[in-house]
Amino acid sequence: MLKSRFISGFIIIIILTIVLYSCKSSDVEKILTAEERFELGMKEYEKGNYLEAIDEFNIITMQYPGSAVSDDAQYYLGECRFKREEYLLASYEYETLKRNMPASPLVPKAQYKIALCYYMLSPKSSLDQTYSWKAIEEFQTFIEYFPEDSLVIDAEAKISELREKLAKKDYETAILYMNMEYFKAATYYFDKVIDLYHDTKYSELAYVGKIEALIKRNKIDEAKSETEIFLKKYPQSKFKQKVESIIGVQYEKRM
Repeated sequence: MLKSRFISGFIIIIILTIVLYSCKSSDVEKILTAEERFELGMKEYEKGNYLEAIDEFNIITMQYPGSAVSDDAQYYLGECRFKREEYLLASYEYETLKRNMPASPLVPKAQYKIALCYYMLSPKSSLDQTYSWKAIEEFQTFIEYFPEDSLVIDAEAKISELREKLAKKDYETAILYMNMEYFKAATYYFDKVIDLYHDTKYSELAYVGKIEALIKRNKIDEAKSETEIFLKKYPQSKFKQKVESIIGVQYEKRM
């Protein structure tokens, strides 16, 4: 009987201890300020514990949306996703900052990081280039709205890099059609490179390819006109002799 009472009392003590501890923990949760939670989140972020940091930053954005650190928390939600290479999720978090807190001083960084997310998703030139186009669009938005930002130079460099990739894709498509002897289709893609990517290294190559394609289509006069344009635009081109030779041979055949 005594033993039974002792066991019952011991169990009650354990239950009371658990309840008191739970209440104490709950009280600690309630008294944490947004700033304190942000500090906890940043500690986890700096340690590379991005999921734990996300939990803290989410609490701030949901429970303290009007706090002084709510925009910081939203921005670092994007940073955590970016660090985890979850680029689409990261772009969503940065977009949320832009949409919900347009006056935040972090908006320029968020816009740049949106573009960078799509840049990171941009695949090699042989694959679909939807993300490349999206990255260019977002970088251009960044440059347009924040022309004095220190990251503009980097954004412009990345746009040039992406344009080279897009030009390469169309140029390689043109070469593929040349190899398949679909010379009209090849001409279309050479023209596309010349018209859209005149500032890339593939523009010069596209002129040479177009001249060859026109000759294959027996459009000698058009090929000559394109040669003249090419020589004016690229007077020091390493392909100058090759192009002049091709045109010269064709005109000799017509004589």
